[in-house]
Amino acid sequence: MESGISVDRVRRYINGLETVLGSHSEFLRNNYPSLLDAIKRYLKDSRYYLEKGDIETSLVAIAYAEGLLDSLKYIGELELHWPERRQEKKVFLAGTFDILHPGHIELMKWASSFGKLYVVVARDINAVKSKGRRPVLPESVRLEIVRSIRYVYEARLGDETDIFRPIEDIRPDIIVLGPDQSISEEVVAGEVERRLGYKPLVARYPDKKAFNGIKSSTDIIRSICKSYCNLVKT
Repeated sequence: MESGISVDRVRRYINGLETVLGSHSEFLRNNYPSLLDAIKRYLKDSRYYLEKGDIETSLVAIAYAEGLLDSLKYIGELELHWPERRQEKKVFLAGTFDILHPGHIELMKWASSFGKLYVVVARDINAVKSKGRRPVLPESVRLEIVRSIRYVYEARLGDETDIFRPIEDIRPDIIVLGPDQSISEEVVAGEVERRLGYKPLVARYPDKKAFNGIKSSTDIIRSICKSYCNLVKT
């Protein structure tokens, strides 16, 4: 089946980036020339693949270009005003998000650079299946914490029996996978295409970053045990 992303839609993304880039090219040239060069290369790739009829790869390229510009926005270096069309994109992200840490925030920030971020929080029963342990925080608490993150447009609990059901409800344009999620991009895209009749863009977050030695919730649990477990009286 054909992709649900139209040529006209990707062309609007390209035109929007060109407009925003034109407004800030002098600043970028003077302060971030290497970043400007990378953005232009992604823009060139996006045009190339669009002409070849590879809409999905074209969208990936333009999304990465937008993300590079957004990185300057998030560190306070650049004030950006994207065209309204950018809000049309729905971005889907799912995870357990147990003991929220900076790595989770970076993942959500990255995912939100592609559009409105819809986050699905794993149910307790599914968290046990995937991680082999009960989550430290119950699903209702994890959901409220995720809802409070400024990069999240909407958060909801997942389905206990069908992990793809929230995708059917949200119908995202882009699905973001975490670096350690075992399911492949091809499997996700194929299952969505089978169920919904269109193939979304599936992007994987590049890699986990360590923040003061912490990369995961498990690292936090180990640190707590090392420092405090011997102090707990049974």
